[in-house]
Amino acid sequence: MDTQSTDAPNTPLRQRMQQDMLMRGLGSHTQQDYVRHVRRFAAFLRRSPDTATPEDIRRFQLYQHENGVGPATINGAVSALRFLFLVTLKRRDLARVLVIMRHPRKLPDVLSVEEAARLLEAAPGIKYKAALGVAYGAGLRVSEVAHLKVDDIDSTRMLIRVEQGKGRKDRNAMLSPQLLELLRLWWREGRRRGVMLPHGWLFPGRSCTDPISSRQLHRAVQEAAEVAGIRKRVSPHTLRHSFATHLLEQDVDIRVIQVLLGHSKLETTALYTKVSTRTIHAVAGPLDRLMALMEDKSPPG
Repeated sequence: MDTQSTDAPNTPLRQRMQQDMLMRGLGSHTQQDYVRHVRRFAAFLRRSPDTATPEDIRRFQLYQHENGVGPATINGAVSALRFLFLVTLKRRDLARVLVIMRHPRKLPDVLSVEEAARLLEAAPGIKYKAALGVAYGAGLRVSEVAHLKVDDIDSTRMLIRVEQGKGRKDRNAMLSPQLLELLRLWWREGRRRGVMLPHGWLFPGRSCTDPISSRQLHRAVQEAAEVAGIRKRVSPHTLRHSFATHLLEQDVDIRVIQVLLGHSKLETTALYTKVSTRTIHAVAGPLDRLMALMEDKSPPG
């Protein structure tokens, strides 16, 4: 595995690992992440990773902790190195040495319905208003919004076709009449500007032949939040979190929400029960019950 940039020539080990990832259907972003993590490990070793020892792995993980590397990065490196050791090198003994870093899962920030409306209204232009409308109105991830094509909007069945979402899975997302109307407004404007190609990207980037970037969508959300006076930490994913939470507060079955979000595990979707204000408010607190009992037993005045 080379220790240079991603433009460096493939070594036999790196090429074999890339072939293993390809055969197992890992997504392009996952492949890039794995190569980057293994390259960092090789740079730490100053030699090829196929010569690593259990002590080398221990020293590398200790080095990460001592240098303030975050839990997500450490665990990403563990996933990459486990793939290298288990699949490519067939070294189960090395994979067993790797240690996952446990960290508490934070509750997602969620907008109120009123805040979501203000954010969309403050979006910088109809294209971004439509794109953020998809993130909130259909619960799509930012990469899924960016890679939608015109033909993915099925106005007959009122569905949005999401191709190769997270985990390389296809799914259908909901398309409400209001969202369809918003998309039609953008489609007409895009056609007028000459940026909407037949069968092309629904949200073109700076070039009509390229999709809008996730970075552009992040920037648009932050600009809209500032204009709308929303002080919460907001990103396109906040709109997806808000979509799920608001559906839960409308008494939509959590299993339906799981399907709409494309979650493989129900426990992932269940996280939204912890941020749903309606779920929390629906529970009678023990102090309220105690006070009610005390009032019933109080002697008449």
